[in-house]
Amino acid sequence: MKEISMHILDIATNSIDAEATLLEINIEDSKINNSLKISIKDNGKGMSEEVKIKVTDPFYTSRTSRKVGLGIPLLKENCEKCNGYLLIDSYLGMGTKISCFFERDNIDRAPLGNMGDTIMSIINYARDCELIYTYKTDAGEFLFNTKEIKKILQGADINDTSVLLWVKDYINENMLGISI
Repeated sequence: MKEISMHILDIATNSIDAEATLLEINIEDSKINNSLKISIKDNGKGMSEEVKIKVTDPFYTSRTSRKVGLGIPLLKENCEKCNGYLLIDSYLGMGTKISCFFERDNIDRAPLGNMGDTIMSIINYARDCELIYTYKTDAGEFLFNTKEIKKILQGADINDTSVLLWVKDYINENMLGISI
């Protein structure tokens, strides 16, 4: 994948498909520490120990529609190419947390990508899942919470096209304000 945001979208949709009702995406981007850290945590079905071991194998997938699952293996490979790592913490019935680290200034690190588009897509896909998105840099922190946005909307549908487009712009503007 050409952008890290596409990896985030892939893992988020996996979480939603695993019946998560809460999804937390945290990004810490630091020039000072030369690091880009990402964690995606859900309260979905979780994975057994056996699946947790297999999930980084590109020839393993739980889907019946195809015989390969490239999302997590590609993310792991991209992290490792950038002197980083991928960790999976998951327990059946409790959810999953995927954490990854990239050396920020590594020549092989893909750009973060358009997180406004990514968050908008996740919200549109996640009809029954709340999302908390945090973006932290050396210059500040931005927090987006669908529960809070739904309160502000006072009953309007967060999946309405005009609201989703506003969400995309809101995310991008606030991230730009603290970008480094």
